[in-house]
Order: sequence, then structure tokens, then C-alpha cells
Amino acid sequence: MIEVCDLSKSYGSVAAVDGISFSVESGKALGFLGPNGAGKTTTMRIITGFMPASSGTVTVDGFDVFDDSFEVRRRIGYLPEHPPLYLEMAVRSYLVHVARLKGIRGAAARDAADSVIVDCSLAKVADRLCGHLSKGYRQRVGLAQALIHKPEVLVLDEPTVGLDPAQIIEIRQLIRRLAAERTVILSTHILPEVAQICEKVVIINEGRVALEADLSDLPAGRSLEEEYMRHVGGEAHGTAPAPRPAATDENTILEDKGDKPGA
Repeated sequence: MIEVCDLSKSYGSVAAVDGISFSVESGKALGFLGPNGAGKTTTMRIITGFMPASSGTVTVDGFDVFDDSFEVRRRIGYLPEHPPLYLEMAVRSYLVHVARLKGIRGAAARDAADSVIVDCSLAKVADRLCGHLSKGYRQRVGLAQALIHKPEVLVLDEPTVGLDPAQIIEIRQLIRRLAAERTVILSTHILPEVAQICEKVVIINEGRVALEADLSDLPAGRSLEEEYMRHVGGEAHGTAPAPRPAATDENTILEDKGDKPGA
């Protein structure tokens, strides 16, 4: 379903992503892991067509993300770390607006909004302004906008960051249910989420792939947390990771905090 081949992205002299390759099979969930600044957000923005690469290729269902961007966007739902909400709009109106932006017209746009409101358990807040919602409900609306055009692929960037424990459980359960029906790339710092939801893991560090493996193939008796620390710390290769050039403030903001893409 998704093939990433020798992908690189540089900001000036800084290589945020440095020749990474990995794949995700159709209907599988991939945990995309790495420390802050490793290149996760940059990679996901390239996969979803929000950012061009410096070199390399990405294909989604056989369509090149650079040459066939429209076809790729039709197949992908993207939830960035900061959901792209219009805070002055009511939830239902916002979702109808997003549906229209994604090519759904007339009564079908309203039907699509009603469907994701049910799927994401938003009925209680459907007529409230997005700006008046709790963090947990804003994440649900963010998931709803990613799902509204019924994509085959979901790309989720830190979907539970900043939530309280009860909200984390709710969003995690929702993602687990969604992952049963779609191809998912899940980026998170909460490793138990990956262990519970995903079949495969890719760990990147310093802009490079440190590990690509099915969770079932990890060494017996070793937890995902231990495997993560081995590869991020360099123990698996007998060396510590080489220091990278210092990023400028602009590059740090792009990678770690991210701008808010439009709906």
C-alpha cells in the first residue's frame, strides 16, 4: 500500500530525513517511532503531500505522491499533531465544509459529516463551536476530518499528546477500531500504544531508519521499550549516533512543533 524509497529532505545544510526506506502493507498498522527531531513529522508530511522531498520516492496504492498528488490525497486521511480546526465554526458545519473541500457535494457532504460524527462519538458536541471543545473532543474532530472522505490510509501524528489519561484511553480505543479497517501510520512517543495497536514498527533516528520489523519478530523476552532504546541509543550497532548539524530555529519549529496545515 505505502512504499517509501530512499527518501531525503534537507533544510539548507541540515538533513532532516536522510535516505529512509520502509513499507506498509494494505490493512496493516505501522508504529512510526523516534526521538524528537528524528524526522518523523517531516516524513509524514511528505507521505501526505503537504511537503516536497529533496529526493527519493513515495507511492500510495501505486500512485506517486509527487506525480499523482491528487490521487494520493484522495486515499489518505491526515491528522497532524495540532488538528486543523476552524475554532469559530460549529463541529457539524466544519465537517460539512471539510467534506466539500475534499470534493463531496450537496447532500452527500452532510451525510458524510453525520457519518463521522457517529463514528467519532461527537453527537453531544456536534452543534458546539470547535473553539469551545476540550482537548479530547478537538482530537476527535481532527480524526473526523481525516476520515470524512473514507480514506484507505490514516496518518496520525501524536494523536494523544496533551490528553489526560481518560482521554488517552478513549482516543486509543477509537484508533484501534479504525486500524482494524484501514492502513494506519501512527507516530507517538507512547510505546504501549504501538504495542497494542500496530503489527509493525519503524524506528528512525538522526533522519535514518534504525529498525524496521514486525512486532512479532522482535527478540523473545525483550520489550518494545528496550528495543527502542537499543536502536535510538546506538547499542544495537555498537556505536552512539553521530551528532547532526545544529538546526536553525526555523528548522526546529518545522520538525518539532509544526505549522498548522489547512483542512
